[in-house]
Amino acid sequence: MSGATGTARREPFHAAVTGVGLVTAAGVGVARTWETLHAARGTAAVDHPELAGLPVDFACSVPDFDPGALIERKQLWRLDRSSQLVLVAAHEALADSGLDRDAWDATRVGVVLGNGIGGAATWEKQHTVLLERGPRRVSPLLVPMLSPNMCAGYVSMMFGARGPSFVTATACASGTTATGVARELLRSGLCDVVVTGGTEAPLVPSLVTGFSQMGALAARREDLAETSRPFDADRGGFVPAEGAGVLVLERPEHARARGARVRAMVSGYGASADAHHATAPDPDGIGAELALRAALTDAGVGADEVDHVNAHGTATQLNDATEARMIRRVLGEGPAVTSVKGVVGHSLAAAGAIEAVVTALTVESGHIPPTANLESLDPELEVDMVHKAGRRAAVEVAVSNSFGFGGQNAVLVLTRA
Repeated sequence: MSGATGTARREPFHAAVTGVGLVTAAGVGVARTWETLHAARGTAAVDHPELAGLPVDFACSVPDFDPGALIERKQLWRLDRSSQLVLVAAHEALADSGLDRDAWDATRVGVVLGNGIGGAATWEKQHTVLLERGPRRVSPLLVPMLSPNMCAGYVSMMFGARGPSFVTATACASGTTATGVARELLRSGLCDVVVTGGTEAPLVPSLVTGFSQMGALAARREDLAETSRPFDADRGGFVPAEGAGVLVLERPEHARARGARVRAMVSGYGASADAHHATAPDPDGIGAELALRAALTDAGVGADEVDHVNAHGTATQLNDATEARMIRRVLGEGPAVTSVKGVVGHSLAAAGAIEAVVTALTVESGHIPPTANLESLDPELEVDMVHKAGRRAAVEVAVSNSFGFGGQNAVLVLTRA
């Protein structure tokens, strides 16, 4: 696996992205999310009753989500929302890939998903039951509903995938880490297909309150749809969100043999640790730079070849400033930069997966979505931000950044098929 330092140069390996699926605050399905991103419509709203009365009572929640359309009702009540979200996204991604589950070798189909907090809503609800109604009323399904690994487990069960199945937990980098690790399973020859991505359903009172107490959340209420403001001079924190993103990755020869449509290639992955602070990024961005350089080396591309960066772009003061300086230092002024969090908010472990899907679509289409709510670029951030409107461009090489608490850094390089 590609590391941050001391990375041995290997022959490039290009994992084919043959299917994508999204469930986000911008809509259920890739088409709805893609349209909302390009319209730059923010989705933050006071529409989550569980958050009523909290200091921050707004979020980016998935609209019109009906998992019962795909998941049998007798199974649905056994699943935490985090698993429901990713099962719907995975269903779309597998359908998009055109893979025939009756024809594949199930022992060579893996599942690697990013998840940070597991079934938080279930845990909080059942803890209330314990306190108010006693231990005999606690659900016997509590443990399998809250365990973070179960999102991957249920995807494996739904599709009969019998290869490696596990979860990566690197905070807000989890979805990107999962995608990078999935690529390594293909590169090693252990799998032909890996269903990868991430999911998170963190819109529960305790977690939202915890982020609020840290001062990490946006508090602006004048126009909630404009509250998440990545890279803006007036940015004030992130808006919590739920969501899931799924990619179907295949060995390139496997995809070619069945005549699959390939949207893009995952061609590089790099990871590192800041070794600096539990929640704040290294102010010099050294760890993030290590991950980016490792990903470029792994992909066999130079910094001057990068056309586009899908930034982590959380709309927090420190993270945006550190990331922008790092992008300028490593990649220069060339790449067009965007953040999708102005529209969909910050879905923690799912964020990198959602952004990897968006980056793949950008590479495929040559259409870069704008950064929503970016009205006045912070003058200290010397990068080419795509805002106000989307931009048409030939995107041959793109980078997707993700950074998380604990100094966890993960970067993907995606290239045109």
